[in-house]
Amino acid sequence: MQTVTEGPAPAGVRQWATYPGPTREFDVEIVVPVYNEERTLAASIHRLHRCLDSHVPFAWQVTIVDNASTDITPEIARTLAEDLDRVRLLQVAEKGRGRALRAAWSASPAAVVAYMDVDLSTDLHALLPLIAPLLSGHSEVAIGSRLARGSRVTRGPKREFISRTYNHVLRLALRARFSDAQCGFKAVRGDVVQELLAAVSDESWFFDTELLIAAQRRGMRIHEVPVDWIDDPDSRVDIVSTALADLRGVARLAMSRRWRVLPRSNAVLTLDTQGN
Repeated sequence: MQTVTEGPAPAGVRQWATYPGPTREFDVEIVVPVYNEERTLAASIHRLHRCLDSHVPFAWQVTIVDNASTDITPEIARTLAEDLDRVRLLQVAEKGRGRALRAAWSASPAAVVAYMDVDLSTDLHALLPLIAPLLSGHSEVAIGSRLARGSRVTRGPKREFISRTYNHVLRLALRARFSDAQCGFKAVRGDVVQELLAAVSDESWFFDTELLIAAQRRGMRIHEVPVDWIDDPDSRVDIVSTALADLRGVARLAMSRRWRVLPRSNAVLTLDTQGN
């Protein structure tokens, strides 16, 4: 395994790759944060790799970010980085999805940075509609939405209720104009990602919401893509504790003066992939 230095890495971050990442040209970097995913990681990365190879006409790289796993996830990820072209591993010493995304995105030279959950709950056919508007310059941020018209979602009533309630709270408390803050399927244009990361303080699950609110308050265009989404019954997310932490984050943003940013357009654009 080759150790690679790719500029100044954030504290607590180690990197492995089978080639020098930033010296290789690519348009899109797709980040997959993982924590104790030894059962699903290999199959998911192989499936994602096949999809990118077959259906994405842009140069791409996949970055697996290990979030302080305690099982053999890091070893599996190293093997994937050795065996698969355009796959690398980055290790972060502390947990937190936001921390993982910040570590990968802040050092990326890509024109578009994206991420998806390792369980691939979101159908990968939505990937090209997610990144294409950013590469074209049409929008600054793109998100998969399970609540937009044209989406098809399979999940239990508890998760459905919490998701809809949370997004309703965002509309009331923070005047959110996007429909789904927490879907693990997002992309940001490389020329604005540093500005957004500087505005986000959360390092865990609320990272997504804070990023989108930062983009909205700055008048950036948020492109929504309806997705086909199937709930992962083996999810590592504690729904109740995560929801409570998110509500504390909402309260923090609602009371913070630093969010009073004059908007440029506040446009949220939705693509109906069903042709309606």
